[in-house]
Amino acid sequence: MVFAAEIVVAVLLLASGALVLASALGLARLPDFFLRMHAPALTSTLAAWAVTAASIVHFSVRSPGLGLHVWLIIIILSITAPVTTIVLARAALFRRRQAGDPLPPPLQRRS
Repeated sequence: MVFAAEIVVAVLLLASGALVLASALGLARLPDFFLRMHAPALTSTLAAWAVTAASIVHFSVRSPGLGLHVWLIIIILSITAPVTTIVLARAALFRRRQAGDPLPPPLQRRS
């Protein structure tokens, strides 16, 4: 049972690493600040969930009970990551307005 858990943990950690690599590629290739902000926000959150799942599996196998103490980390990350993204976007919009640069067009409602 321990060997199977180690394989699950390894697969989850490798998936997390692949997601972070995709995030870094998106950050490097996208042309605009607002587009660059999108890729890491989504993939890093999913990578954090994969690491959390790997930690839960690892600690549940190693200890007699279910290891759910790791949930505190992912709950805090799930709350703070979107808030940080919104604050960064608003700060960038504010700086563009102050500089007189053209703003991105507003979203249009579909009819």
